[in-house]
Amino acid sequence: MDLFIEGIKKAIEMIISGDREIFEITFTTLKVCLTAIFISTIVGVPLGVLIGLKSFRGKKIVLVLVNIGMGLPPVVAGLYITMLLWRSGPLGHFGLLYTTHAIITAQILVSLPIIIGLTSAAFQQIDHKMLLQIKALGATNFQRLVLLLRETKFAMMAAIMAGFGRVLAEVGAAMMVGGNIKGDTRILTTSMVMEVSKGNFDIAIALSFILMTLAFIVTFILTSLQQRKPQL
Repeated sequence: MDLFIEGIKKAIEMIISGDREIFEITFTTLKVCLTAIFISTIVGVPLGVLIGLKSFRGKKIVLVLVNIGMGLPPVVAGLYITMLLWRSGPLGHFGLLYTTHAIITAQILVSLPIIIGLTSAAFQQIDHKMLLQIKALGATNFQRLVLLLRETKFAMMAAIMAGFGRVLAEVGAAMMVGGNIKGDTRILTTSMVMEVSKGNFDIAIALSFILMTLAFIVTFILTSLQQRKPQL
């Protein structure tokens, strides 16, 4: 309990004192997580819609692969990205290993299947009679898509929030591909692991409060957008 209280005091002290390193770590965390979830969303939602609405050969296999990806261990994602970006790897000449770009790539790999899977599941649950009714009313493909997006907006926002929660909590892949370099690739989760290994539990707890605050703020914004009532 004493460590918990000390952690709260340490977090307040870091914020009030304007600790530069903490602000850099927090900014880097937000930058990589928001970038990763943005890319995963603009790629994953259309793919999820396509998989959910269209019938095509091999659809079940695609869904199986997506569902497997939803449970992909982050350290496995980190291993694959490291192998690709290693100096002797196929993409090693780009020099992206131990950069924020590598962390973003790993986070996309773990969040993209979640957004695709939950979005496709939402569209597969749409009542077939509703689809026929929209078609009978003579709606264009664009109008049909807009109507279906409105119908499934709660599920899609839930998919985005689930993806964001995954990347924000990710530590294994970020540590592996980012290297936890001070002033460059160090983020809140990797900093917490480092501080615990050094025995600085008060700092680790302080970092956890900052991380949870970020999670609360972003989730609150996404939930507000999800629950916003359409204007009449």
